[in-house]
Amino acid sequence: MTAGSSTKTSVYAALFGNILVAITKIGAAAWTGSSAMTSEAVHSIVDTTNEILLLYGYRRASRPPDEAHPLGYGRELYFWSFIVALLIFALGAGVSLYQGIMHVAAPEPIEDPTVSFVVLGLSFLFEGGSWLVAVRRFSADARRFGYYQAFVRSKDPPAFMVLLEDSAALVGIVIAAAATAAAVWLAQPVWDGVGSILIGLLLTIASIGLARESKSLLIGEPADPELARAILDIASHSPGVLRANGLLTVQLSPAEVVAALSVEFADDKRADDIEQCVVSIETEIRKRHPSVAALFIKPQTNARFHAVRARRFG
Repeated sequence: MTAGSSTKTSVYAALFGNILVAITKIGAAAWTGSSAMTSEAVHSIVDTTNEILLLYGYRRASRPPDEAHPLGYGRELYFWSFIVALLIFALGAGVSLYQGIMHVAAPEPIEDPTVSFVVLGLSFLFEGGSWLVAVRRFSADARRFGYYQAFVRSKDPPAFMVLLEDSAALVGIVIAAAATAAAVWLAQPVWDGVGSILIGLLLTIASIGLARESKSLLIGEPADPELARAILDIASHSPGVLRANGLLTVQLSPAEVVAALSVEFADDKRADDIEQCVVSIETEIRKRHPSVAALFIKPQTNARFHAVRARRFG
């Protein structure tokens, strides 16, 4: 299974789980009047909408290049990932904070708290199943780099979005359960509102992290350093190449990269010889690394390359 299809599987699993969770939480919130449960219901509705938007982003990003977009539509997935992060903040966190503040200002007792506990327990099971699928998708990179570095290095927003959303959902369920228990057993309904506020703060933190990473990909991140080193190695060992000066890469989508390669050719090479060398380099790079969607090779001396680079980056 490819990384892309594996990520889609985790998104579909999250969508199915969130639909089940949202239905149960909405019913429980209407029945009990719990602020924390209402926040959890809104959270699940937002998560369900998010999975739909991510799947829509996948479909839009898969369109082939055309004259209007010669490098394709891959970054549209990054755009919709950024929209998802904004929705988590605006709807999920915003509604939860509002509900919590209102219930702290005017506490109301929870009706039939047993329903809340049953629904939260079922929700934890549903979300936990989706979370396990997302963890398996993300675990390969996490074992290599650790979870934080894997999150920062990832070029596939849905992969870390689903994992972070499900993790926040599980923590949110625990907060809602603790707040409900405190409100009932201590006979202090204000704890219900406090739980809603904590859920809102949790979603705020999650949305800021997701927005930061999605924005970075949207405006253009370089490809994985390992890919860059591999491309330079292929170029430097190609016949007729004096040295591979350097490389600029930009990630277009989780599976597409644009690369601009500076190469110094041997002085005795004629124009048609250089053309054949370029074709050879392109063929080898595309064969070994099909993720390179567009490759531009510029004949350039090493001194000129470093002078231009110094002028551009300082």
